[in-house]
Amino acid sequence: MSKQKLLLISDLWGREKSEWIIHYTSILEHHFELKYYDSCELGAVNNISYTSESLHNQFINGGIEKAVANLILKEKENVSVLGFSIGGTIAWKAGLSSLKIDNLIAVSSTRLRYETEKPLTKVELFYGENDSFKPDNMWVQKMNQDLQLFLNEDHECYKNKEIAEIICKKILVMMI
Repeated sequence: MSKQKLLLISDLWGREKSEWIIHYTSILEHHFELKYYDSCELGAVNNISYTSESLHNQFINGGIEKAVANLILKEKENVSVLGFSIGGTIAWKAGLSSLKIDNLIAVSSTRLRYETEKPLTKVELFYGENDSFKPDNMWVQKMNQDLQLFLNEDHECYKNKEIAEIICKKILVMMI
């Protein structure tokens, strides 16, 4: 029996600073067919100036849209997606377009606070409690969406092994 496909979409740093992804792949590879996408590559983001500000500006000035379009071109079948930070936003917007998403798990995807529509799929959102850019309570109510918060954690909580294990357990319960 073939495994369900699970896409992993990086944060804005892409492949170059993603050594932490092993915390997820080491657990999830036993249950899913994993496919990793570097959000910088998807969005044709130039990482010569490899700073948070430079990468962020490129994503919000057309990179997110390019990444969404490229992801839709690459994935024609139903998929589930685990997206980190900008990767979750890319997946969300692709789901609003034509990407067939069965399950969307977004971790620290703070740009979702600007979204006014929700993809028609099962969505799980995780944030660090201290992430000052996470969606607020008004957004949560408007979108009829729960946020799962990690106490005393910040934006990059997803890089912690213990948090990765908690998220992976939730994914397994949700999808298997």
